[in-house]
Amino acid sequence: MATLISNRRSAIISLFVPLIVLFTWKGLIKHVGGPTVLATAIAIGLIAIGLMGYTLSVARDRDKGIFQRLRVAPVPTWVIMTSRICVQLVMIAVLTLVVFIVGYQYDGVLLAPLGYVITFFIAILGATVYLSLGQLIVGLIKGFETINAVTRITYIALMMVGMFSTFFENQQLKEVVRFSPYGCVKMMLAASMEPSKAWAHDANIAVLCSLGYIVVFAGIGIKNFQWSSK
Repeated sequence: MATLISNRRSAIISLFVPLIVLFTWKGLIKHVGGPTVLATAIAIGLIAIGLMGYTLSVARDRDKGIFQRLRVAPVPTWVIMTSRICVQLVMIAVLTLVVFIVGYQYDGVLLAPLGYVITFFIAILGATVYLSLGQLIVGLIKGFETINAVTRITYIALMMVGMFSTFFENQQLKEVVRFSPYGCVKMMLAASMEPSKAWAHDANIAVLCSLGYIVVFAGIGIKNFQWSSK
């Protein structure tokens, strides 16, 4: 939490990313529906916090030698990494609540109580997908500058593919995008907001794919993670 507070400006900026979607997409609600707009806002926010926030924070602290000093403390190494992940999950919870509040107050989007509860937990699952992707990046790459570049390119790629995938004409390419990390998270979020109507077979497949991404990304990232960048 002390690390998060010391970088509070970066954390606050991350919260503005989904709010931009809520403010600029208000006119699209009558065309695509309120749940779709909220799902897009949360999905983009998860990338900003789960991928950018966690990856760059871990890479920066490793480059400064903070992790090597933390390992001297009388705590298991898994506690050190788990604490970082828990802080990011707290940020995800705050982001989700902010999107719910602004979505209702500004956009007039109101969900059923069950929709809010399920979406909250799906947001945590989606965040874990991006956290594991961030762990994969810091596990395979050591240099901070290289991680910074790769993370930003990945962030832009996910944003571009996710937002413009509807214009793809190739049906097979559309299916690949739908079940990509971004597509799965967005699909789960949209379905969870109206579980009685929208939750179907595709949402179940998206959950399974997300769990698969978490196992693969986190497994490789943890196995190859180095506590020092040298």
